Amino acid sequence: MYSLTSEPFKLERDVEAIAVPTGETIELPAGVVGYITQALGGSFTIFVDGSMFMILGHNADALGKEPLPAPELPENASQQDVEEAVWNQLRTVYDPEIPVSIVELGLVYECEVKPAETGGYDVSIDMTLTAPGCGMGDVLVSDAAAKIKLIPDIHTVDCQIVFDPPWDQSMMSEEAKLETGML
Repeated sequence: MYSLTSEPFKLERDVEAIAVPTGETIELPAGVVGYITQALGGSFTIFVDGSMFMILGHNADALGKEPLPAPELPENASQQDVEEAVWNQLRTVYDPEIPVSIVELGLVYECEVKPAETGGYDVSIDMTLTAPGCGMGDVLVSDAAAKIKLIPDIHTVDCQIVFDPPWDQSMMSEEAKLETGML
């Protein structure tokens, strides 16, 4: 699901966008034109008037694209089924500037799925950034939380950025090292 492009677009409707790298959420109006520079994990990195934004996958239609199908759980899903679905969703979260998932980059330190008191499940995630000064934290947290909330039976999602232990390249999967030219 890797795609780097320079595909032109015209927004078909107003859409929420996340500014890269600040993480600020803004609304881009219908009719705005720009280029899709990356389409990974169902989300899109776009370039408009010298600025970069991320459009989350559930808003793909604003770009004239089909959103990915919503995640599904088997009937009578177990906690293990829910945990697997959460990890599958995390594998679709990409840094808008690096074409590798946060899981393959080794940025997810902990993912805990617990039964919620009111039914369903609560999810708690500790994740980090490739560098403490990286401005992508809010963007990655927003994307991860939004994608996990699409899973049926998820009650709450709490994503936190942590810096202990500090991230280093040894935490990357072999696939991530190959993709980034570090292998």
